[in-house]
Amino acid sequence: MITVLRAGPLTTVQDLGRPGYAHLGVPRSGALDIPALRRANRLAGNPDGTAALETTLMGCRLRFEAPATVAVTGAVATVKLDREPVSGPVVDVPAGGVLEIGRAVRGVRSYLAVAGGIAVEAVLGSRSTDTLAGIGPERLADGMTLPVGTVSGGVDGVAGDGSPIGEEIELGVRLGPRDDWFDVAGLFGTPYTISPMSNRVGARLAGTAVTRARAGELPSEGVVLGAVQVPADGQPIVFLADHPTTGGYPVIGVVGDVTPLAQARPGTTVRFRDLD
Repeated sequence: MITVLRAGPLTTVQDLGRPGYAHLGVPRSGALDIPALRRANRLAGNPDGTAALETTLMGCRLRFEAPATVAVTGAVATVKLDREPVSGPVVDVPAGGVLEIGRAVRGVRSYLAVAGGIAVEAVLGSRSTDTLAGIGPERLADGMTLPVGTVSGGVDGVAGDGSPIGEEIELGVRLGPRDDWFDVAGLFGTPYTISPMSNRVGARLAGTAVTRARAGELPSEGVVLGAVQVPADGQPIVFLADHPTTGGYPVIGVVGDVTPLAQARPGTTVRFRDLD
């Protein structure tokens, strides 16, 4: 078991999510930074989709009631074992050891994988916490305990790199289905910044408003991961893992890879590039 001593502002259990249930109103959810999750699991000797912890900005502090091997990837943050900094991503924690992931100094989200995985109950085939729909395990709270699964004996394969973390990111977009509702040149011709109001549901952007080419409103229609929805104020929202499955604002396009947004801090510059 793991005891949560400090949960941090938003620490959740995440795996690769629960795809295939959008028709029931359930989004995929899962880790925002999939490469970081996979790397942490491989370093810990787990299959790629094993459930791990995703922290947000301020990390967390955990006590391990039994010896464990853990790996920490993602955002750049100081990791300490019993108050002493550790040098590598893989840490052997003794029984009673306290591991702390500190404040992220670059990036947003850290991933902590433990050999055997976080063995909370699966819902619709996934152990991911969906912060919008309220499906899956609760977000971590101080004093909570987490079960650890059986160690599989190791997984072969190169751990790979995590997602790049920078002050500016470029997102490739395929226009549609409602690009004819807008002056699309405005989307590609202006930089935006990540708003502090962003979360696991979507990255809210601030900048020059995307102007409408036609008036009117839409009935709700299906939306997908990466959909760029433009509400009435013209400030785009890029949907992330916990996005709703339908929306009433028109979607100007869909981002091909939202992974860079997982580690984009408020104030990060975002530019769009046309993939068509």
